[in-house]
Amino acid sequence: MAVELKQLVESFDRLWPATGAEDWDNPGLVCGDIKQRVSRVLLSVDVTTDIISEAIDGGFDLLLAHHPYLLRGITSVREDTAKGMNLASAIRADLSIFAAHTNADIVESGVSHVFANALGLQNVEPLVPSSDRLIGHGRIGVLSEPIALGEFARHIAKVLPSTATGVRVAGDFNQLVQRVALCGGAGDSFIPAAMEAAVDVYVTSDLRHHPVQDAREHSALSGGTPAIIDVSHWASEWLWLDIAAEQLGVLFPNVQFVVSQLRTDPWDFVVTQ
Repeated sequence: MAVELKQLVESFDRLWPATGAEDWDNPGLVCGDIKQRVSRVLLSVDVTTDIISEAIDGGFDLLLAHHPYLLRGITSVREDTAKGMNLASAIRADLSIFAAHTNADIVESGVSHVFANALGLQNVEPLVPSSDRLIGHGRIGVLSEPIALGEFARHIAKVLPSTATGVRVAGDFNQLVQRVALCGGAGDSFIPAAMEAAVDVYVTSDLRHHPVQDAREHSALSGGTPAIIDVSHWASEWLWLDIAAEQLGVLFPNVQFVVSQLRTDPWDFVVTQ
């Protein structure tokens, strides 16, 4: 039994309030008619040509993405551009698109919380909490027992879906770690918070040369902590989709929620000497 898109959007805002989004962010309805009837929803991290095709070919009415498709720097949706072509294809096929981004990062069962649970962290709390301290960016938790940094990295690689770039580590392989901070997606801006929290290791994505180098130089003054682990942006956020689908399935048992299995990580392969 189909429901109106308006009902879904209202539930999205209860699960992931738009008021929790960062000022620069642009979550919400990208395209679609709120009166549209929806019976099948595809969930993905990104909106790409392949994801749009999967949604249209699979007869989905709505694409629920984590990343906003129209964020910044978009001044045209001409169909000779990738974004214009994809949006035109979606609109012609009556495929609505909705994004829940930083507003889905900070909530109690948000992206980083799901990542922390998947890694087996205990006593989990936000790395950068909001005023009520129940929500916020990133997470801190502890492993049940200390583990070598290299083995922890291997554990992460098993938990996350496989990607070409794998898991990169800055730190001593045999260094013991137990207190962990993490942030799903790009989180180099939270390196200072992880250092202040005196964690053994910080896990995030899209790390750049200088922030990591500076952090490791500083860590040399404090016994080598925190070590830093860089994982795929897509992989660290993909885990959340299953939880989002479960939450929505409880609210709308007659609507089908399907997590896309397509890898939208942009890297295809790596080479070494």
